[in-house]
Amino acid sequence: MSAARTLVAGVDTSTQACKVVIRDATTGELVRSGRAAHPDGTAVPPAAWEAAFTAAAEEAGGLDDVAALAVGGQQHGMVCLDADGTVVRDALLWNDVRSAGAAADLITELGGGDEAAGRQAWADAVGVVPVASFTGTKLRWLADAEPDNADRTAAVCLPHDWLTWRLSADRRLDTLATDRGDASGTAYWSARTGEYRFDLLELAMRGRRPAVPRVAGPAEQVGVLAGTGALLGPGTGDNAAAALGLAARPGDVIVSIGTSGVVSAVTTTAVADVTGTVAGFADATGNHLPLVATLNAARVLDAAATMLGVDHATLSDLALSAPSGADGLVLVPYLEGERTPNLPDATGALHGLTLRTATPAHLARAAVEGLLCGLADGIEAVVAQGVSVERVLLIGGAARSAAVQQLAPGIFGRPVLVPPPGEYVADGAARQAAWTLSGDAEPPAWDQPGLQAFEAAPATGVRERYAEVRGRTDGQ
Repeated sequence: MSAARTLVAGVDTSTQACKVVIRDATTGELVRSGRAAHPDGTAVPPAAWEAAFTAAAEEAGGLDDVAALAVGGQQHGMVCLDADGTVVRDALLWNDVRSAGAAADLITELGGGDEAAGRQAWADAVGVVPVASFTGTKLRWLADAEPDNADRTAAVCLPHDWLTWRLSADRRLDTLATDRGDASGTAYWSARTGEYRFDLLELAMRGRRPAVPRVAGPAEQVGVLAGTGALLGPGTGDNAAAALGLAARPGDVIVSIGTSGVVSAVTTTAVADVTGTVAGFADATGNHLPLVATLNAARVLDAAATMLGVDHATLSDLALSAPSGADGLVLVPYLEGERTPNLPDATGALHGLTLRTATPAHLARAAVEGLLCGLADGIEAVVAQGVSVERVLLIGGAARSAAVQQLAPGIFGRPVLVPPPGEYVADGAARQAAWTLSGDAEPPAWDQPGLQAFEAAPATGVRERYAEVRGRTDGQ
């Protein structure tokens, strides 16, 4: 009789849904899984995340036989708790841009009234320059817009921190924990020094200093699961979890096309970009994960498909039937404002519309190329910080599009590797849970998915035309 296998659970509490995977701790084999939707909106009651987790875990067959669990989650969100651990207000998510003005103010204030000096000071202090996404800017918005709620806030944490804490048998505020990967997206913790900058937290909160989670080590146990006693790993941010799920190594660049578009690279050294384009984040293993994020990604294709009244497969076929560059038709896809470049109030723009280009195929091609050009800019921004690129891994919902797969190598100027569709954030959390359980120095060496390679000749002129049009749009 074969020995009973040990199981671990990985959770992805993302913007749109909660996913739970149960995997074999030794081999990484998927045993079962579940999913439950999150509510729409950019301000969400955290209780909805806990309810979705409960539903997803039930669909996955429960957790009674799981030995360890870890949570990967959407980064940057602001979860405020009072002295009793009660949520003060709905959490502001990463894609809530109401704090854009607060971000600009924080830059100027740290620079003593000078924006350039402020950007340098923030990059030096924490490796990031504030934008609306970061937790610190949301705390400034709270302090100014809702001072009573700011006064009630005894502790502030991130979405994955909160869910891990809610799952724990010990829910005292002083047991809140996070990890390097997620802490590095707050704008008050430095991936370079490994320390909180409490002066920047107080700057954001107008002198208030709420408690923050302790930053646990990459595979440190932070508690036990209420009801079962399973070990709880520290969890991490979604991008760091995806990198762990893919076993990404230095030299790898991961391009994720989901709700957001993300370009992240695994490196052994910290990055500090004074322009704010590249955020100097940490990863989930002790390395670093310089990252560029855009607000507009897979939903650009959703919008194009809706405009044309077609499904995604037809949109892809249409895009591939049009010529490279769409005969000069360019879509700058700032459909929800934009984070990179930092244009929270921008709108999308379509340039080069003529009788010749007023066809479904041209619009479909422009949508795919516009999406990919924005991500290509992200790759080049990471390279400009001295990061070497050996492999480009393409993941996310839109990575399943044939048009995206076939056009990406030409626009990126590099071969692209596409793993099979999977829940890589949840998988990375499961791998971290197995690591926590083992106590080993390195995460378990699970079999990695097969990679499909795509190559193409450089898409001559496409990025140049996009840059020309984008420059006009950026100045709107």
